[in-house]
Amino acid sequence: MEWANETLVTEFVFLGFSSLAGLQRLLFAVFLLVYLFMLGTNVVIVSTIVLDRALHTPMYFFLGVLSCSETCYTFVIVPKMLVDLLAQKKTISFLGCAIQMFFFLFLICSHSFLLAAMGYDRYVAICDPLRYTVLMGFGVCMGLVAAACACGFIISLATTSMIFHLPFHSSNKLHHFFCDVSPVLKLASHQSYLNQLVIFVLGVFVLVIPLLLILVSYVLIISAILKIPSSVGRYKAFSTCASHLIVVTVHYGCASFIYLRPKSNYSSSQDTLISVSYTILTPLFNPMIYSLRNKEFKSALQRAMTHTSYSIN
Repeated sequence: MEWANETLVTEFVFLGFSSLAGLQRLLFAVFLLVYLFMLGTNVVIVSTIVLDRALHTPMYFFLGVLSCSETCYTFVIVPKMLVDLLAQKKTISFLGCAIQMFFFLFLICSHSFLLAAMGYDRYVAICDPLRYTVLMGFGVCMGLVAAACACGFIISLATTSMIFHLPFHSSNKLHHFFCDVSPVLKLASHQSYLNQLVIFVLGVFVLVIPLLLILVSYVLIISAILKIPSSVGRYKAFSTCASHLIVVTVHYGCASFIYLRPKSNYSSSQDTLISVSYTILTPLFNPMIYSLRNKEFKSALQRAMTHTSYSIN
């Protein structure tokens, strides 16, 4: 009843870069260049994987899906952020905020489970190479991707519904550059302990369970690699996993810092900085880590470019 005369929040105002007012045009130019480069590299990766039959393997199938996933979740965040860097009024409607959060969580949660599927792929490739093509057939790969998307959809729907059914009557000043869980939850007029617990448990499920599956995969992978007699063989086996390990470390490190720390340790400035890393910088470096330093992929890219140039001529 105490909220009866208070105005419901109908829009949110982003304050993520408000302390850098004098640098916003520079940030716009830098982020736009980074975003365009990231889009370009992901288009190149997906196109090369589709065009070159030598890359029609489970590892590159998952890499193509990962590139699509990163392209989609940056599309949910970055274009709006770029517009806001040049706009005087940096607002988003209540419904628009809910939609942005839903799609971001759906894609980022699916991304986590997809990394776990890629860990399983590396485990089968190294620990059971003779049955690799059977165990990682196209149907299995599609099933793993579908399961990752289904988990992401359910968790995103549950989290977004729970947050946006809370009352928002007080401030609409969002200390972030997009509608993420912690900044929006902080603005709710009332939060029950049960809501906070359920959201925390969902975060644990998304981050901890896939990470544990990846760790188990790599314990088995390392034990198998150590049994390889030649140092060259061990190096080749581990090099196929190094890129995945780097991406996993960055992804789960950033996400755990954002979503699994106690609410009392919440810092909007820290969250903004870390969020920039996993919404802009990580998708920029992932294609280079995974593909552009990979000899097999670079050979396929050269073949694709040669074939394209012949077709044009």
